[in-house]
Amino acid sequence: MKEHNKSLVDAANQAGATTNKEYATFQNYGYKGLYGGLGAKAIHKRKGLKKSQKILDHMLDHMGSTELAANLFRATQTDEKLRRENIKGVDKANQTHYQVGAVVRNTIKELGALCQRIFQPLKRVFNN
Repeated sequence: MKEHNKSLVDAANQAGATTNKEYATFQNYGYKGLYGGLGAKAIHKRKGLKKSQKILDHMLDHMGSTELAANLFRATQTDEKLRRENIKGVDKANQTHYQVGAVVRNTIKELGALCQRIFQPLKRVFNN
């Protein structure tokens, strides 16, 4: 994940996020898209992380495999979209990160509903 985040930082920088504050805001947009509006502070609180801990630095301790994969997918797809579409401007980069995060979140929700529809009838068959 660290390697992918380095690449994402570079892509965000190329888009115009050049200061630490701009990058933190950019990252927060991605979290808000993926976590249904929750930013880094709210995620920190919900996971019970200390101030010094970073969300992605403690993935294995605080995330299940779906959440880990979702964050990796969010990072890689935002990176690729920023580069592929040559997105310029901090606001456009932020919106792109948010949108990619939201698409990943919606895909997970859709697949969850799809899996429930597919496997629910099977549960009834196997539980009888």
